[in-house]
Amino acid sequence: MRAVTVTDFHTDPEPTEVPTPEPGPGEVLVRLEAAGVNQFDWKVVDGALRGVVDHAFPLVLGSDGAGVVERVGPGVTDLAPGDRVFGQFMDVQRGRGSYAEFALAPAEGKLAPLPQQLPFDLAAALPTAGAAAHDFVAATAAASGQTLLINGASGGVGQAAVQLAAARGAHVIATTDPATAAYLRELGAAELVDFTEASTVEQVRRSHPGGIDAVIDLVSGPEDIDPVADLLKSGGIVISANEAVDAEALADRALRGRNMYAQATPQTLTALAASVVEGDLKLRIDFKAPLDQAPAVLERSRAGTARGKFVLMVRQSPLVV
Repeated sequence: MRAVTVTDFHTDPEPTEVPTPEPGPGEVLVRLEAAGVNQFDWKVVDGALRGVVDHAFPLVLGSDGAGVVERVGPGVTDLAPGDRVFGQFMDVQRGRGSYAEFALAPAEGKLAPLPQQLPFDLAAALPTAGAAAHDFVAATAAASGQTLLINGASGGVGQAAVQLAAARGAHVIATTDPATAAYLRELGAAELVDFTEASTVEQVRRSHPGGIDAVIDLVSGPEDIDPVADLLKSGGIVISANEAVDAEALADRALRGRNMYAQATPQTLTALAASVVEGDLKLRIDFKAPLDQAPAVLERSRAGTARGKFVLMVRQSPLVV
C-alpha cells in the first residue's frame, strides 16, 4: 500500500510502498479516504516522544483519519466491514499512522462512527483539533461573565475553541492576523487582537487592566508563557498546548496552569461530529493535497501559516484551496 514514512528521527518523510497490515485481535483495518495533518505529526519526526515510548521504523506518519472499515480482527463485534469511521491512528511503538491507504486501530477507544452527512475530509480534520479545543475549553470552565483569551486562534484548534467557548457564553478574545479576523468574528470572537500590530500581551493588558479569567495558549513556549499568565486575575487559569506551564510556579502567584493534550475519546468525537452536522461547529479546511504531497504539506505546517486545517486526500482527487 502507499504510505508516507520516515526511517528515523530527523529524516525526511517520503512516499513509499509498505505492506498492508492485517488486523489482530480487537483491531480493525480501515481503508482511509482522508488524513488530517497536525503539528504534532512533524513534531514526532523531531523526537517529541523520543525517550518516552519506543518507536518502530519505518514509521508511518499521521494521527487523524477517516475512512471505511475493510476488515475486522478476532473478537470485534461492534464494527463491521463497510462501516464509516474516523478517529486517531497513531501508534509509534508499532510504526503505524494515518498517512496511508490503510491503517489499523483498536476497535474500542480510538474510533467513532462517521455520520453519512459528514464528508471524509471534514471528519479527518476533526479528531485532534476538535478534541483539543473541547478539552481545553472545558478545563477553563469558561462561562457567561468570564473573559477568555485564545492565543493562537487562527488555526484549527483555535477556531474550534472560539466557537465552543462562545457557546458557553464567555467573552472570547482571539489573537489573529488581518486575513482571519473577520472569520473569527463570525465564529463568535467578541474581541480581536491583531498580533501583527503590537504585542498581544500589551494589547490585552491595555483593554483589560483588571485582568482576565482564563487563557488557552496554543503558541507560547516555556520561555514566553509568563507574560501571558501575568494577564490573569488571581485564581485565573492558563492552559498550554506546548508544555509551557510550570504549575507549581504559577501556584506561588495564586494562579493555576495545566499542560494538556487532545484526548479524542469516542464520546468526544461523537459529540463533535454531531455539532458539525448540526452546524454548531464549523471546520475550515485551509489546504487539501494528495497523499504523496505530504512532505510539502508538513513543511507548510511547520511554517505556522495555517488558517484552518490541512488535509491529505488518500483516494479522492483533491481540490487545492
